[in-house]
Amino acid sequence: MTRTDTPPFAWDRVVSARGQRMNSSVIREMLKITQRPDVISFAGGLPAPELFPIEAVRQAASTVLDRYGPAALQYSTTEGHLPLREWLAARASITPQHVQIMTGSQQSLDLLGKMLINEGDVVLVEAPTYLGALQSFQPYGPQYVQVPTDDHGIDVDALETLLHTTRAKLLYAVPNFQNPTGRTLSLERRQQLVELTARHGIVLVEDDPYGALRFTGEALPSLYTLGLERAGHPDHNHVVYSSSFSKVLVPGLRDAWVQAARPLIHKLVQAKQGADLHTPTFNQMIVAELVEDVMPAQIERVRQAYGERAGQMVQSMQRHFPAGVQYTTPQGGMFLWVTLPEQIDTAPLLQQAVARGVAFVPGAPFFALGGGHNTMRLSYSSATPEQIERGIAALGETIRSALD
Repeated sequence: MTRTDTPPFAWDRVVSARGQRMNSSVIREMLKITQRPDVISFAGGLPAPELFPIEAVRQAASTVLDRYGPAALQYSTTEGHLPLREWLAARASITPQHVQIMTGSQQSLDLLGKMLINEGDVVLVEAPTYLGALQSFQPYGPQYVQVPTDDHGIDVDALETLLHTTRAKLLYAVPNFQNPTGRTLSLERRQQLVELTARHGIVLVEDDPYGALRFTGEALPSLYTLGLERAGHPDHNHVVYSSSFSKVLVPGLRDAWVQAARPLIHKLVQAKQGADLHTPTFNQMIVAELVEDVMPAQIERVRQAYGERAGQMVQSMQRHFPAGVQYTTPQGGMFLWVTLPEQIDTAPLLQQAVARGVAFVPGAPFFALGGGHNTMRLSYSSATPEQIERGIAALGETIRSALD
């Protein structure tokens, strides 16, 4: 029997200060209102489900069970499945001891925040930056400082000027096909950024979930690789590299990794032991079965599809967007960035767009310290060319209406 005269427990009084600093993902909450079947959604950064290698995953799961038996379903080491770590290490010219398997990149960011950020530490972030990183770091009480960006990524000259008056602990960057803008950090700026952060003793966290998904232009070395060349040894490298198999295989297995100096990997192992003991053994073994034979072909398949969809979206915007609207042209990844005339606020514009059957993500939440009210992020990865044409036409009508 339920009593109605008992007052509710005061959870807001007992939740920790760290818990109070947490906030919901604006995008995840937004997806709830954009999942109507009649709405074309450019909001969520979702890999295209029709491209998932379902048969290959099914075969890999069967092979893993045949080969490993009960061990595939048992608890395992926190560091991760050794064959998978060995494969990742060989690609980066490091040892498996410099690789930690994670349960998705979001866990990587959370545990890196836990290990690196003290209350009040200055954390440098791009303006705009990945919303999920802000959400992961926020509970640890950072003091954000925004770094200006342009079409070539982080403005390193502006960063150097900023560092004359700012003592920073960490810089978080997405150099390849950045979420949310789709921009790519140029080679010259990569070299300058690695050198500048090393000189100032700043940990450089490189988030690279999209790097393999380049569909135009030449591949560029990772910040981690440049840092390793500079340092000469993985344990002397100030760059921390985070990536994931979610965008190049399937997101549901939640396999990701961090490569870093061993002292930091050691602390990440301890943090992960307290978080979830280890990433699911079965999932890691499945990924290890796929990386050699299946993943290269899968990457090519995804690159081709996303390249076509990105091209379709840019062409559709050229046809349907009014004058004065600016947008990026990505060389890879899943996103592009739209900047509208200053008088438009994209937050209320979203409701008008949904009424016309199309959804996007307003840009303001991607700015750690405010701004971006007239911007939006569009994802082309999970929409068909026909949906892209119809959705961009509807979005163009919405923007024109707001300008009238």
